[in-house]
Amino acid sequence: MDIKWFVIVNPVAGNGETAQKWHEIEEELKQQKFDYKVAFSEYKSHESVLVQSALEEGYTHIICVGGDGTLHNVVNGLMNSPKSVQQVKLGIIPLGTGNDWIKTYNIEKDYKLAIQILKNNNAVFQDIGFLKLDNSKQHVYFNNLAGIGFDGYVVHKVHHYKKMGVLAYLVGALVSIAGYKRAHLKIEMNGSTMHLKSLLFLMGLCEYCGGGMKLTKKVDPSDGLFDITSVEKITFLQLVTNLTGLFNGNITQKKFVKNFKTDALKVTLLKGDKAYIQADGELIGIGGFELKMHAKALQFIVPKPKS
Repeated sequence: MDIKWFVIVNPVAGNGETAQKWHEIEEELKQQKFDYKVAFSEYKSHESVLVQSALEEGYTHIICVGGDGTLHNVVNGLMNSPKSVQQVKLGIIPLGTGNDWIKTYNIEKDYKLAIQILKNNNAVFQDIGFLKLDNSKQHVYFNNLAGIGFDGYVVHKVHHYKKMGVLAYLVGALVSIAGYKRAHLKIEMNGSTMHLKSLLFLMGLCEYCGGGMKLTKKVDPSDGLFDITSVEKITFLQLVTNLTGLFNGNITQKKFVKNFKTDALKVTLLKGDKAYIQADGELIGIGGFELKMHAKALQFIVPKPKS
């Protein structure tokens, strides 16, 4: 049976690159004989609504055209759907700024190669994280990485540097590090409690964040565990001298970095401090939260393993 695809396009992704390239992408989809229906997002998080409409219409194959934020919104739409999503397969044509999630699976940024991956229809089940924010009814799912502290603060600031593309997060981090005030956190995890004056507390499912940085140590997107990276303090000099380590993963070997594995935890903010929370590079709130694992919750279309 021929596959019917539902294509969700975020025209403002990648500083408007998606809108410029959509005509070429559509021509390629037609050349590759895709049977598809297309919908364009019109406001922030509209992709969540669009994907739920696709499920109501019976679609099981979804293509996301955009970046990490677009994919994040589609994932949240799927996870919040009252319908079962076990049969749904989600693929991406990446056209955003950072495109961190695709790096874990070696999905190419070239849209023609990305479309070929979609045509092969090879899917894997991946874990999805769940954040329930304190003092709020809000909850958020994430498919790549979430964090509280300095990385959330940088995401809060990074819109000033968006036009720098993949360098935006790094520039934001270097500019912000000296003036950042660390938050006091209580972390309840694996039957024990830690108190940290924390700079950075990351919870990873996949390998990359911040435009290609590798800040998680032993991630496996389908092992049912979060890879936790905790940094209590780092100086501007340490950050600068470890720039290459941020991108090759060696930073996680340093003494000032601690690593853990867990499938759930609770973070409480102490002493009236304020700390920003980000998920998949999207600012989602301020304060504490509970983190839970949804193991192998969604299928993603990825390249076939090389034999």
